[in-house]
Amino acid sequence: MKRNLKGIIYTLLGASCWGLSGSMGQYLFTVQQMDSRWLVPIRLGLSGILILLYCLIRHKDTVFKPWKSVEMAKWMIIYGVAGVSICQFLYFLTIELSNAAMGTILQDLSPIFILIFTCMTSKRLPRSFEIISILLAITGVFLLTTHGDLKHISLPLPALIAGIGSAFCVMIYNVLAPKITDIIPVIVAQGWSFLLGGALLGIAFRTWKIHYIPNLMGILGILFVVVIGNICAFTLYISGVSKIGPQKAILYSFAEPITAALISTFVLKSRFTIYDAIGFGLIFMMLFFITFGSKENTATSKETAKNAK
Repeated sequence: MKRNLKGIIYTLLGASCWGLSGSMGQYLFTVQQMDSRWLVPIRLGLSGILILLYCLIRHKDTVFKPWKSVEMAKWMIIYGVAGVSICQFLYFLTIELSNAAMGTILQDLSPIFILIFTCMTSKRLPRSFEIISILLAITGVFLLTTHGDLKHISLPLPALIAGIGSAFCVMIYNVLAPKITDIIPVIVAQGWSFLLGGALLGIAFRTWKIHYIPNLMGILGILFVVVIGNICAFTLYISGVSKIGPQKAILYSFAEPITAALISTFVLKSRFTIYDAIGFGLIFMMLFFITFGSKENTATSKETAKNAK
């Protein structure tokens, strides 16, 4: 019981840290006038350096393991760049173009892409609960972007595309993760992912040519998204998953968009309507259906196999 309670608390705290980080990102974009092309490479790079310094102490035997074979290095680069790093950039770009609440809720569409990928690789049609999940997600996004009126798009199209793109990238790193984390600790994989992303995105965007000098509040904001949004959020969330499992954790991770929505609405004064609330609720229901539907389906399959013996 204590283990489950600790797992729930860790998961809630980790997800809340991500929500706080997203809201801080919104503050940095709207008040401090930062550019996501400037912020994200710095955020990733600093996080990667700090995590790898920690790994040199706690995981010194495995910290350089990803680069000891060509095959492992290939998957590490794809995982770190196409998955983790581009996901981070698109997530913050969505926030820059809209707000933190929209960025987090659109990223929570990732289970739909994971479901589609699973159906394609398994060469099967979606099951009934999976179809319901997809319809809930589509309806939720429709309400978030139109507020029920097709003539009025409340969410800018670039923000919608970036948000859905970030959800797609979540699918990429979830699918590729086992190839990496079966060989090295998760924290080592994250450290290299952040460092790779920071370096490559910095080069791609020529961050050094973006003339921006943060003031004291800007610097504190950057440190916040690095320490709270990357290091603390990751450590707490993964600790929670290890205690209660990913099926339960994905439900408690809904603390992320809730935290972001509350701060965006009451602190940063972003507009939040009843349609937004309904849209959030439908996407939460989608997560519920996918989590418990897949769990029930797995249990049924095991029982069928047992009876067949």
